[in-house]
Order: sequence, then structure tokens, then C-alpha cells
Amino acid sequence: MTAAPAPSQTVPTVSLDDNQLIAERREKLSALRSQGVAFPNDFKPTDHAGDLHRLHEGKDAATLDAEPIQASVAGRMMLKRVMGKACFATLQDGTSQGLNRIQLYITQDNVGAEKLAAFKHWDLGDILGAEGVLFRTKTGELSIKVTNLRLLTKALRPLPDKFHGMTDQEQKYRQRYVDLITDEQARERFRARSKAVASIRQFMIEHHFLEVETPMLHPIPGGANAKPFVTHHNA
Repeated sequence: MTAAPAPSQTVPTVSLDDNQLIAERREKLSALRSQGVAFPNDFKPTDHAGDLHRLHEGKDAATLDAEPIQASVAGRMMLKRVMGKACFATLQDGTSQGLNRIQLYITQDNVGAEKLAAFKHWDLGDILGAEGVLFRTKTGELSIKVTNLRLLTKALRPLPDKFHGMTDQEQKYRQRYVDLITDEQARERFRARSKAVASIRQFMIEHHFLEVETPMLHPIPGGANAKPFVTHHNA
């Protein structure tokens, strides 16, 4: 008799525990609170990534340099590259598919050493506000040369892996808010659903229907058909 081959063993990937990441981000939030308002609400963006791309897609670098265009945006930081005194970040907002991201170019000369040092400690998922001038990089990407940068909301939980996203379908259902952050197709489906519901509602309004709230979500059943009962857990 021959011995059965030993089952193959896989070496688990060592990664930083999510709880430790959350603890570190909470410490950063505590530091922000000690410095003042941790969640400012006085930043009002005037532009969106999609509008900037559509309005200026035909302008080359020379045109943008000759006619400086001011831009003010806000969004979630999805990518970040730190290179000494110059950094890049990609903001994502709620505009249309394929045009909902814009790149930020952050330098010490434009924002100052203190703000650049603070940016290097910000995390992916944080919501930022940025003001600056539009320009095109050497690769032709429309970007904002930032002159004012603010942290608006600190993200306490890390985003899913940027290459694979959320692969567990059950997790997508349980944490739909995360799925909508990372999956562009999911956002488009919800946009389509929202437009369909809005269209049906508008049709009904135009034909003099009334929209009423039914007790379907009430915690306690009511009405003539409701009968009291006791559950297994006596609830």
C-alpha cells in the first residue's frame, strides 16, 4: 500500500488587522478633535468632476495655462501617491459613470509645508475639499493644481482592496454603502432605479394620484387584521 499524499498547505497572507487600522484612524480623529472642529461643514464645492471633464475635455495644456480656470471640488480620496514635496490624490464624487474622478496635484509650494505634512497622514476613504487651478499633466490627464486643501470627514474604516473590490455577494447586500463606494456598475444600477422610481412618481402626480405612507414598516402591526401573538423568545 502506498501512503496517501499529504494535503497541500497554503501559507496565509499576513495583513494588518482591520481592528488595528480602525484603532489607528480613531486616534487620528481624536487628534483632529483636539485641534478644533473635526467635521467642518462650511466647505461648499462649486464644481463636480463630471462637469469639469465635459466642459474642458477639448482643452490642451497650453490653453489651460493661458486661461487659468478655478475649480472647487469635494469627494472621497480613492488613490494617493506621496512623492516628497509633491503628492497626487484622486477624488471621487457622485457624478456620472467614468467621469466621477479627478486628480489633485498637491505641492508644498502651493499649500505649505504644514498642510502637505497633514495630507501625508490622511487615509484612503477620507472626504476632502480642494480648490485650485485646472491643468493637464504630462500624460494629458485633467487635474487640479491645489492651492487650498481641507479634510472634511475622517473615514474610520478601510476601503476594500482597490483591485478586487467586494467579492462576497452577501457582504455586498449587508454593506451596500461600501459596495456603492467601490463598484461603479452598482452605482449605475441604483441611478437607473432612482430615475425609474422618479419617473413613475412624476407620472402619478401628473395624473392626480396621491402618495400615501402605508404602515408596512411599522415596528408594531396595526389595523383590523392584526392579531396579538407571542414568539418563541417571548417578544
